[in-house]
Amino acid sequence: MEIQVICIGKTDDIESRKIISNYENRLKHYVKFNFLYLPDLKETKNLSQEQQKAKEALLIEKQLKTSDVVILLDENGKQFSSVNFSEFLNKKMSSGCKSLVFIIGGAYGLAQTLHQKYVFKISLSKMTFSHQMIRLLFVEQLYRANTILKNEPYHHR
Repeated sequence: MEIQVICIGKTDDIESRKIISNYENRLKHYVKFNFLYLPDLKETKNLSQEQQKAKEALLIEKQLKTSDVVILLDENGKQFSSVNFSEFLNKKMSSGCKSLVFIIGGAYGLAQTLHQKYVFKISLSKMTFSHQMIRLLFVEQLYRANTILKNEPYHHR
């Protein structure tokens, strides 16, 4: 199975990029994985938040295949413990899913069109984090989930 995380914009903070890269490299020992960073929109000062989210949604949709299993990261989504998230991933892997795609929206979140089309959503917390911080938190959780599945000592129960 392949796991992809689609994001809007690059991670600005150099230290965050280093940590994300570290977890990306670790994760590749378990599953084919990559981040796809879509460019920030240009000239957005005359766009409303909804218009900006709609344009970002079009960029995201261009990257998706009909066979992809798509999950949105959204503050109103289902919350998992790390162990439950690993079980969720294991079910997806066992179901024959070839490509699991997680989508992290831009600064204003995700367009309603994406919410309507892709109904499964995951929340990492009831708290709100920057879309850049979520990248780091999520890649760590993907790595943690894989170590749990392999019964490796990273996660302490």
